[in-house]
Amino acid sequence: MLKKIFTILVYIFAAIGFFLVAGYAAVRFGFTNESGIIDRQRETFLGASPSLSGFTGAWQESEEWAVIESALRKDAQTVRRAAADAGVPARLIVASLVSEQLRLFFTEREAYKRFFYPLKILGPQSQFSWGVMGMKEETAIPVELHLKDSASVFYLGPAYENLLDFPATTTDSKTARFVRMTDQYNHYWSYLYAGLFMKQIEAQWRTAGFPIDGNVAVISTLYNIGFERSVPKADPQVGGAAITIGGKTYSFGGLAAEFYYSDILLDVFPR
Repeated sequence: MLKKIFTILVYIFAAIGFFLVAGYAAVRFGFTNESGIIDRQRETFLGASPSLSGFTGAWQESEEWAVIESALRKDAQTVRRAAADAGVPARLIVASLVSEQLRLFFTEREAYKRFFYPLKILGPQSQFSWGVMGMKEETAIPVELHLKDSASVFYLGPAYENLLDFPATTTDSKTARFVRMTDQYNHYWSYLYAGLFMKQIEAQWRTAGFPIDGNVAVISTLYNIGFERSVPKADPQVGGAAITIGGKTYSFGGLAAEFYYSDILLDVFPR
């Protein structure tokens, strides 16, 4: 009997170990990434200054958007400070934030109902993606490294080199990075990392001869899919994670551009 119990326990622990290793591998190699789409209606967003004045999408009429809008107004000063430090428009950061938060609110329904809706706050993440901007650690680390590497196509110049430095007393940068990016009371670092990523992507494409400065849909798409899939070319595609709201499916980049060129929150985040 004891031998049978021991054998059963061995199999149970072996199964647990297998699932833990499989889970780690899935996250490490991107198998848990959400399926994305290419926005076939991207011509709406690729113009120099598309006009969506007066446009109303399903997301604008949702209860979830009302929560995000309220939280953004409270966070406006922090967003603007991070954007100024990163050297990008605040509205550009907010455009990707809107897509990320709507994606979160419409997929993590239980968390939305229990926490984000009652408190009227943005949804900070702390597992596979971090903070209100949903940036992964494997993206955050290169953002830091590119600031220091003058030979990199993502390099922004000496003025940016020390923006993400940790205090000299820091002994565990991994933990310090996690803490700064998941702080639910101060989202400055989440916004700053996001803004610097966008600035670095613009530098990469400009250096390659395919500038995307000001192309909100493309920059937001690249923010969603990461450095490794940022390949400069003459005809960049708009897409990213699929976000379904009110029966309509948006791409991450397309939804970000729809917000950017709307009249919403222009009083606090002008174009």
